[in-house]
Amino acid sequence: MYVLATLLTLVNQVSGTPYVSGGDTPAGTDCSGLASWVSNAASGRPVYGNRFNTGNQESALLARGFKYGTAPGALVIGWNSGHTAVTLPDGTPVSSGEGGGVKIGGAGAYQSGFTHHMYLPVEEIPAEPTGAPVIVAVSNNEPAPPPPPGELPPPPADLPPSPADLPPPPAELPPAGELPPPPGELPPPPGELPPPPPGDLPPAPGQPA
Repeated sequence: MYVLATLLTLVNQVSGTPYVSGGDTPAGTDCSGLASWVSNAASGRPVYGNRFNTGNQESALLARGFKYGTAPGALVIGWNSGHTAVTLPDGTPVSSGEGGGVKIGGAGAYQSGFTHHMYLPVEEIPAEPTGAPVIVAVSNNEPAPPPPPGELPPPPADLPPSPADLPPPPAELPPAGELPPPPGELPPPPGELPPPPPGDLPPAPGQPA
């Protein structure tokens, strides 16, 4: 419902405000005016323009969500028929009209002469849901987190490729100076000479060469 920092900021801003009976501006206020400002800010209302006094303070605080009594770590307001003061959730006391205008210090809401006390409980901040993914930033200088159980880690990027990933070797080339036979023509079997070129046929037996 409210944040302690908001109340501390308000109290520090109005500290030193002059005491003005019935006042409801930064130019001055009285004790119930200060209690009105703090309770307004704590309940999400505009700080100024909605003040109460010690005569209707009980109903005004009930309308703002306050409960009877006191509680540690809560915003507590104490009063009687003639005076009121405040103690913030962190224990900071603040009042107006105790020897001047608005000031921090004194007994706050826990003054012996106060016959009424009410407090506004602090809303609990919800816990982070369990099982939510946790994002971990990994820098270049830190090792990456281990993989979950049952999952193999990826291979390092600098390992050589496996034989199955290599391209097939090129076909063997013939020795230097030898040309492969033209397509469709096979080389002679071993032990046989190739036929002589046309025009160079040997003489038939019994004919002169």
